[in-house]
Amino acid sequence: MPKYLFPFLILLIAGCSRNDPPEFVLVIHGGSGNISPESIPEESRKQYTDVMMRALDTGYLLLKSGRSSLDAVEAAIIIMEDSPFFNAGKGAVFTHEGRNELDASIMDGLTMKAGAVAAVGDIRNPISAARKVMEESSHVLLSGAGASKFARDHGIEMVDSSYFYTERRWKNLQDDLEKRKASKNGTVGCVALDKNGNLAAGTSTGGMTNKLTGRIGDTPIIGAGNYANNKTCAVSATGHGEFLIRYTVAFDISALMEYRNLTLEEAARLVIQEKLKKAGGDGGIIAVDREGNIAMEFNTSGMFRGYVTSDGNKEVLIFK
Repeated sequence: MPKYLFPFLILLIAGCSRNDPPEFVLVIHGGSGNISPESIPEESRKQYTDVMMRALDTGYLLLKSGRSSLDAVEAAIIIMEDSPFFNAGKGAVFTHEGRNELDASIMDGLTMKAGAVAAVGDIRNPISAARKVMEESSHVLLSGAGASKFARDHGIEMVDSSYFYTERRWKNLQDDLEKRKASKNGTVGCVALDKNGNLAAGTSTGGMTNKLTGRIGDTPIIGAGNYANNKTCAVSATGHGEFLIRYTVAFDISALMEYRNLTLEEAARLVIQEKLKKAGGDGGIIAVDREGNIAMEFNTSGMFRGYVTSDGNKEVLIFK
């Protein structure tokens, strides 16, 4: 072989290094909380895992085909919204008055545009309505009847409120009414990096069991439960919404990366394990940065979470 080819071979081998950034990445969560092996039977774990695997596969196929991070985030969240196992969409919890009030938001890291809906009870997939708000209105957040009318006018599938009834969530409400202790967790979310280097984040929830009617948590609040910026990262949060709002958790991670040059892992750990924990807030985040690095940080005993990368590496986790 001619000697002049050796430098090119070395460059070619280096270009195929296993340390190269992934071409695309998708990360999901299904809520954080006091989750233990004892509290979730093996059969239930399989049911949760199966849904999350389907969400990962759905997003992976879209990203592999060249679709945008926004498309992948929305599609993955729809899979979880349609499942009764998570506190979003079909599995949404009940308010104190026995109603379902759902929130969702989505953000595009390329344009910094965002859309959200809050306190809706007749939109089958709130994440899709949030995307319509982002792309087909001049607003960021619509709530209640106004959000429902907007969704209906823009072709989003509407359902009767009975669609959201599940016996398990109704029992959760009765138990909480008796104990007077609200359940805060079960939100779903997704972040993604696509082949074009664009980031997106989406989050969807039914809120807190036994919450007051009209209560809105962090999920539809850009910078609190959701944030994406191509300069830094995409973040989706879960946990005690009131704390996530006060400490603008999602934006704070991005800001620490942009203004203090922290890595994604360092920023996520600082916000979740130090700032949020010291304030008394329970929760966690999933995030991906512009290089494809992943963070799945939480200060509770467990968080439903999973990821898939362009090389097919895929994993779903529940406990620490």
